[in-house]
Amino acid sequence: MRDGTRRLRAWLWIAVAVGVAACLSLKLALPGPSGTPDARGQLGAGAIGRNAVSSTGAGSAAARNAARAAVERRYVSLFRGIGATSTFANDNAVTAATAAREAAGQTEVAAAQQAGVFLPGRHGSSASAVAAVSLADRSAAPRVRPLRGLRQADLLVVAPTTLPAATMSAVRKLPGVAAATLLDAARIRVNGGYVGTLGVDPSTFREFAAKPTAKSTVLWQNVAAGGIAVSYLMGQQEKIPLGGTVRVEGARTEELPVGGFGTVGIGGVDAVVSDSVARSLGMPVGNAIVISAPHARLSTLMRKIQRALPKAASVASLVGQAAVRGLPGSAGAVGITSADGPGLTVAQTKAFLTAALAQVGKRYVWGGNGPNVFDCSGLVQWSMRRAGIVMPRVAVNQAQAGPRVELADLVPGDLLFYHTDPTAPTYISHVAIYLGKGLMLQAPEPGEDVQIVPAIFGGGFAGAVAVYPRVAAAVAADPAG
Repeated sequence: MRDGTRRLRAWLWIAVAVGVAACLSLKLALPGPSGTPDARGQLGAGAIGRNAVSSTGAGSAAARNAARAAVERRYVSLFRGIGATSTFANDNAVTAATAAREAAGQTEVAAAQQAGVFLPGRHGSSASAVAAVSLADRSAAPRVRPLRGLRQADLLVVAPTTLPAATMSAVRKLPGVAAATLLDAARIRVNGGYVGTLGVDPSTFREFAAKPTAKSTVLWQNVAAGGIAVSYLMGQQEKIPLGGTVRVEGARTEELPVGGFGTVGIGGVDAVVSDSVARSLGMPVGNAIVISAPHARLSTLMRKIQRALPKAASVASLVGQAAVRGLPGSAGAVGITSADGPGLTVAQTKAFLTAALAQVGKRYVWGGNGPNVFDCSGLVQWSMRRAGIVMPRVAVNQAQAGPRVELADLVPGDLLFYHTDPTAPTYISHVAIYLGKGLMLQAPEPGEDVQIVPAIFGGGFAGAVAVYPRVAAAVAADPAG
C-alpha cells in the first residue's frame, strides 16, 4: 500500500497545512411509495433515505467566522506543537495521536467524547441503549414471538415492485442460504425528510437485526402494534420524542407513535414499521429480501441470486456487517487488491482535503450533505465530489470504498471509521478524514461544527481505509451502497 503515490500524498499535507494556516472552506435504490413521486428524483444521485438540509441561518456570519477562527487557532497550535515541519510518510499514527491529545490536555476518553465517538463500556451497556416504551394500544396487536436466535444479514435484494413468489422460493433453495425473509422497502418522508424504511413481520425480521435491537421484545411488539421504530442516531440527533408521534407521508399521511430507538444494522435503513402499516402507507409489497448466508462465498452466491431475480431487481452485499480479518464490523472492502486501484492521486487528494478543510466551522445537521450543513458522511461525500470522486452516502458503505490501512501506513486523505451506535455495536456509523500527525477532520454531532480534533484509535475505532475511486464508485452504484 505504501507506494510512491501514497508517499506523495503524505508530503502533500505540508502544502495543505500551509493553506489552512494562511486562509482557512444505501444510496439504497428503494422506490417511493405508490401514489407518490419516486424519492430518488427528489433526493438526487447518491442520497440514501436522508433529505438534503439547507442552512436556516442559525447564527450570523460574524459568529461563524469567529468560531472558525477559534478552531483554526487551536489547530495551528496543535499542529506546531507536534512538529508540523517533519516528514509525514513514516509517522506512527498512534504515537502522533497521543502527542496531539497530550498537547490539547486530553485523555483518550475526553477526546472521544469531543469527537462524538462511542466508547464501549464508557456509556453503559449496549443493551440498555435500545430505548422503547410500551404503547397504550398495543394490547390488541398480534404477539411477537420470542427471539429464537440471531442471523447475520449478509445480502439484500431490492426490486421496484413485488417480487414473484417463485423468486423467494428459488433464493431459499440456493446452497449457502441459511435463511431469508421477505420485506417491504421504500424511502418515505418521516417528519419532512426522506428515510429508508422497511415494512416487516416483527417476529421473523427481528432475528436479522443487530443484537441489542433484536433482543428488545418491547420494541418489536410496538412495531407490531402499528408504531414505528427509528434508528438510534436518527432518534437522538433529530430529537424525536420516544412515545410521541412522527408524521409519515406515503400514499396517505399518518401520525405514527414512536415505539423505540434501535438500529437494525442495514445501511441506509433508519425506520421500521410492520408490513400492515407499510401497505397502509403505500409502500411496495414484498419487493425486498434480506438473506443470511454466513458460510457462503458471497460473490458466488450473489451471481446465483441475480440469475433468479427479475430483470429490474438487484442484489448487494451488506458488507458493513461482514467479518474482515476476523473482526466484526471492521472497515475495509473484502478481497480488494492492487488491481482494483489505484488510490487517490496527489491532485485528487489535494482537491479533497482542500474542499473538506474549507468547511471547518460549518454546522452539523443530521442528513446534511452540503454545501452549508453536513453530517459526517455527507462531508466526506461532498468533499470527494469536489475531487471528482463518486462516494456512497453513508459511513457504513463508505467503509467499503477501498482496502483497510494499518495505522502505521496512514496518510492524509485516508478515512477513519467508528462504531458510535450502542444499539448496533458492530455497525459502522461515523467517519472522519485523517489529516496527518494524529489529527482528523469531522462533522461530529448536532450542536457541533465541522472541526479538527485529535484522531481516536481506541475503543469504537473500526479501522482506516484508503479510498480507491473505482471501488468507491462501484459501491455507490450498488442498491445497498
